[in-house]
Amino acid sequence: MAEESVLTDEFLRQLINVGEADILVGVPTYNNAATVGQVVQTIRAGLLKFFPRERAVIVNADGGSRDQTPDLVRGASINDAQVSSDIHALRTLHCISAEYPGEPATGTALRTILASADLLRASACAVVSPESTTIEPDWIERLLRPVYQGKFDFVTPLYRRHKFDGLLIRNLVYPMTRAFYGKRVKEPYASEFAFSGQLGNHFLGQEIWAHEAGRTGTEISLTISAIAGGFRLAQTFLGTKPHLDARSADLVAAMRQTVGALFWSLEPNFQLWSAHADSQTVPTLAAGEEVTLEPLRINRKRLLGMFHSGVAQLEPVLKQILSPPTVSELQRIAALEEDEFSYGDELWARTVYEFAASYHKSVISRDHIVQALAPLYRGRAFTFLVENRESSGEEVEQNVEKFCLTCERLKPSLVELWNGKK
Repeated sequence: MAEESVLTDEFLRQLINVGEADILVGVPTYNNAATVGQVVQTIRAGLLKFFPRERAVIVNADGGSRDQTPDLVRGASINDAQVSSDIHALRTLHCISAEYPGEPATGTALRTILASADLLRASACAVVSPESTTIEPDWIERLLRPVYQGKFDFVTPLYRRHKFDGLLIRNLVYPMTRAFYGKRVKEPYASEFAFSGQLGNHFLGQEIWAHEAGRTGTEISLTISAIAGGFRLAQTFLGTKPHLDARSADLVAAMRQTVGALFWSLEPNFQLWSAHADSQTVPTLAAGEEVTLEPLRINRKRLLGMFHSGVAQLEPVLKQILSPPTVSELQRIAALEEDEFSYGDELWARTVYEFAASYHKSVISRDHIVQALAPLYRGRAFTFLVENRESSGEEVEQNVEKFCLTCERLKPSLVELWNGKK
């Protein structure tokens, strides 16, 4: 069985004590003591409020935390602070917390949660990030109810974001996933999602676990697997997405986890993505405002400066990855003054497609290809920030949609590049 190769003896012991479950909520952790207690309390409140009759379990897959995270999980699981006195579970609500084997890795944590769901024969499962401090009990119902009722196999979130938050998602990950695989899943790399037991078993049988994409780009790999497998998809509005300070974010690591996994997925799924000419909407189960306009400080000049230096320093590398016309155009815009600079939709889409084709052909180290895209993305991010500086939330969404349509229109160029000459 799949779970025998990933579950430790301690995990197995605790799972056997549970027996079987109808609903499972997984929380992957590694040194999340600052936030995990509140998150688990809210998960528990949601389960007690919305699923009091179901056999439910919270599974904490921990990567060897040294900050008391597992203790806080266990403590929060028996805390009634967020549950009103008139709500009582009609069945025992179990909580499991154990360390998974190996080094801390999101992929291993998620695989452990999947294996736990398989062993417990859970019919509806969700994963919640330990850093989602804006979580409300309603999130649990919105994620799990559509799956538990048997209507959908995979539910992804919609978040309320600032118009300049999630730049990588809006300018690369969402448009390209949509163009490649034909489904308008707005959060393909989601930290919260729900899946059916059937889909969980499907995930466990995928080849991603033997590759880097299954270790560090697992979330987007699972989304692609659900799309490629023809499972029933939906998305639901949860609420505000906690803002990650861009100054502390590692862009290259983020691109490895998203773009690297996305490019890798094109190899085994060529027959599927090459046949899609356009995209289809995904049912939205709970709508909400997705864009807010609160102030958010981003250093635009620094982004443009890193683009300029990247194009200059990486010229030999870019010439191996990109076609001569694209390299020439990048050098042209890199010479422009700030008030004239624009990394437009068509050039950016063409750039990404040529990177994807070069990744397929391994013209240089694939990891170096992903890294080389980072400074170019910064130039694109600068353009997005400038062009949408005075835009309303609705106008931002319209501009993202316009770019998505450009990616879909230019997709045949990638198919031509895939097996042809650069």
